[in-house]
Amino acid sequence: MTKSVIVLLAAALSASAHHSFGAEYDANKPITLTGVVTKVEWTNPHSFFYLDVKNASGKVTNWKLEGFPPNVLYRTGWKKDVTLKQGDEITVTGWHARDGTDWGHSREVTFKDGKKLFFGPPAGTGDGGNAPAVAVP
Repeated sequence: MTKSVIVLLAAALSASAHHSFGAEYDANKPITLTGVVTKVEWTNPHSFFYLDVKNASGKVTNWKLEGFPPNVLYRTGWKKDVTLKQGDEITVTGWHARDGTDWGHSREVTFKDGKKLFFGPPAGTGDGGNAPAVAVP
């Protein structure tokens, strides 16, 4: 394989791993979820956490929530394995996935002590969304 083919393949793989907000999430479908963190993944190009959310009838659903890459989380006050851990109870606001699955784009995380931190950017800030950030009740 030539060097240029390898470079093109690497670029294509990198581009397919990253997506725009508007391609995956619906800025017109805000969500607010409260639950228990089951897993946190500090990965590039986006970090994720998983949240067990119990509905009114007691059924638990595990949501996957996407956010900033690790370097942005660090710069905005997050500390890996300290700020958000398995077993923490939190409330998160964000937007639902277009495909209707239990997947969302997170915006703001509220901890039990009332502290709030952004885990992801607002829609409409150059990330492909078309609506302002969700207001926290």
